Amino acid sequence: MQPSGAKDTQLRESNSQKVHPQPMEEAANQNPEAVEAMVSRIFTNISSLKSAYIQLQSAHTPYDPDKIQAADKLVISELKTLSELKHFYREHNPKPVCVSPQDSRLAAEIQEQQSLLKTYEVMVKKFQSEIQNKDSEIGQLQHQIQEANQKRVKLEKNLKLRGLSAKESENAVDENGLFVMDLTPELFRSAVEAAYRAIHDFSKPLINMMKVAGWDLDAAANSIEPDIAYAKRAHKKYAFESHICQRMFTGFQDEFFSVKHENSAVTKDSFFHQYLALREMDPLDAVGQSPDSLFGNFCRSKYIVVVHQKMEASFFGNLDQRNYVMGGGHPRTAFYQAFLKLAKSIWLLHRLAYSFDPPVRVFQVKKGSEFSEVYMESVLKNFIVDENEEKPKVGLMVMPGFYIGGSVIQCQVYLTGVKVTE
Repeated sequence: MQPSGAKDTQLRESNSQKVHPQPMEEAANQNPEAVEAMVSRIFTNISSLKSAYIQLQSAHTPYDPDKIQAADKLVISELKTLSELKHFYREHNPKPVCVSPQDSRLAAEIQEQQSLLKTYEVMVKKFQSEIQNKDSEIGQLQHQIQEANQKRVKLEKNLKLRGLSAKESENAVDENGLFVMDLTPELFRSAVEAAYRAIHDFSKPLINMMKVAGWDLDAAANSIEPDIAYAKRAHKKYAFESHICQRMFTGFQDEFFSVKHENSAVTKDSFFHQYLALREMDPLDAVGQSPDSLFGNFCRSKYIVVVHQKMEASFFGNLDQRNYVMGGGHPRTAFYQAFLKLAKSIWLLHRLAYSFDPPVRVFQVKKGSEFSEVYMESVLKNFIVDENEEKPKVGLMVMPGFYIGGSVIQCQVYLTGVKVTE
């Protein structure tokens, strides 16, 4: 028999254990390793979050958008991991004993969401500030673009007046819009190439008109330079190119190109200015505006010697165009306009040659001269030397050469004693 007092105490303790759930500390003690692992993961996650936040701060100084975006994603990832740990703990551990456990848990979640909301508000303000800065930068750039376009339009007008196109003069002006085009050997070399192309281009319609008029092209080529052994019959076109070139370059070594003039005081700068003024101008417009200018007189004199009166009479049936030119006019016919393009290229080359100090010197080679790779370039690219000849010989000089400073621009020649490979 137990005392009644002891029995009452035992009943109260038994009833107490049945009514109240097991305390949290006792439940945790049942699996201490799981709790320890959970705490370790939390501390690791916090360390990673701290590291990610430091990276986010460092990405702002200096400002690097790519690094900021990467660090921001890392911070969000670590916060997400921490949130997952929290939910995992709540699901696998009993609720704490309290008077109102649901209210306590809800209050904690509300506090957490409020903290996240404050974080997002800070980030939104930061992004809004960045957007405003970018909008300001965009406005400044748009203003600079407008100023640059206005400046470009002015420069294009200025370059057009100087005889330069915007495409060909990208390096012709400095940042202040001042003209800084250099007088270089490369500029003269490009003018030589343009002159040779113009001779080639004018020879095509001239030969075609001779065919239509019934000319014997073989006899005509032989009359220009007899006894030339052409590798192919089609190569006789070089005889006509040589004919045009010889007459167009006559007087090139003279400062005024054998053109009558009134003002003898011509400076190097004025030669270059004439080159620039005519470079991008239509030659028909040039002679139309100033028919009796130096260039206009040059065109008239060269047309008379390049296009023989017998040739012109066979082309047109009369000499009306020739008489009009000799009378001081410049006809607007297609044939004369084709000639003006040729005349312009040769005139520009002469103006440019005398812009240098000392002036560029022209040289020619005679028929029968031995071929020299230093001073000559063959118009036939694929050729082999005939076994019966020791060295190729010059048959025709198609385009003269030039001495500019200490360098040589080779003359263009047609060689005899060679065979052309296919």
